[in-house]
Amino acid sequence: MSQQSELLKSLFGLSMIVEARDPYTGGHLWRVSQFSRLLSEVSGLTPRATALAELGGFLHDLGKVGVPDSILKRPGKLEDAEFDVIRTHPAIGQRLLTPHPLSHLAIEAVAGHHEMPNGNGYPRGLRGDAIPAVARIVAIADAFDAMTSTRPYRPGMPIANAMAIITERIGTQFDADLGRRFAGLASGTQLEHIVAHSEPGIPLLACSGCSAPMVVTRSHRVGDCVVCRHCGAQAKLVKTDGNYIVERLDERADAFALSPAADTELIGAMVEATAPLVL
Repeated sequence: MSQQSELLKSLFGLSMIVEARDPYTGGHLWRVSQFSRLLSEVSGLTPRATALAELGGFLHDLGKVGVPDSILKRPGKLEDAEFDVIRTHPAIGQRLLTPHPLSHLAIEAVAGHHEMPNGNGYPRGLRGDAIPAVARIVAIADAFDAMTSTRPYRPGMPIANAMAIITERIGTQFDADLGRRFAGLASGTQLEHIVAHSEPGIPLLACSGCSAPMVVTRSHRVGDCVVCRHCGAQAKLVKTDGNYIVERLDERADAFALSPAADTELIGAMVEATAPLVL
C-alpha cells in the first residue's frame, strides 16, 4: 500500500474510533458514505467527485471527538447549551483535519455538512451555492440516516416518513435539486440495503437486553461473540433461516472488548475503492 493510501487509511480509522464512542451510531459513517455515493451518481457527478462525496460522508463527524460523552450519549432532548456544544463539531473537525496531508479531500464535507440553503445552518451560516456541493450531498445523507436509525428515545423511522420530512424541508434545510434526486432514490429500493446496515449485506442486530444496535462486521463468523457497547452484554452470533441473530450469554464483556475499535476489513475495502479515484 502506498504512503498516500496509508494516510487515507488513517483518516478512515480515526473516524471509526470517533463513531465507536456512541453505540447508537454503529454503522452511521458507512451508511452516510453510501447514501452520499448513490446521490452523487444519480446527480451525474464524475467518478472522482462521487468518490470524494463517499469519503466525505465517512469522515464528516470527525469533530465529535471534541464533544463530551455526557452530551454525545444524552438519551433525550438536549438543553440549548448542550446543543451549542454539539454545533461545534464541524469546526472542531475542520481544525482536526487541517494539518493532515489529505485534508483537502474531505474538509468541505467535514466543515459544511450542517450548513443550510436558507442560511440557518452552522457553523458559518452559508447560503445556497456558497455551500460546497459535497457538503450539500452529505447533509442530506446524514439527516436521512439519523432519522432512519434507532436512538435511545425512539425507533428508526420508515424510509417514507424520513423522506416526507426531507421533502418538506427542500430549499430550506436541504438543497432543492439534490433533495428531489434523493427522493427519487428513496421511491425505489435503492436505499433499503443500506438502511439499518453496518456494511454491505450485514444488518444491525438488536441487543436482547437493552435493544441498542449491535454491530456485526464482515470478519465475524457464526459462533463468535459480539458485544453490546451500550449495556456491556455479550451474545453469540448464530444464523437462522439465512439470517444472523444473537443469543445472549451470561458473561458480560470485559473492558478491552468494549473499547473502541476500527473495522480494518471495511476500512481496507473503502481505501481500495476510493484511493484510485481521489489520490
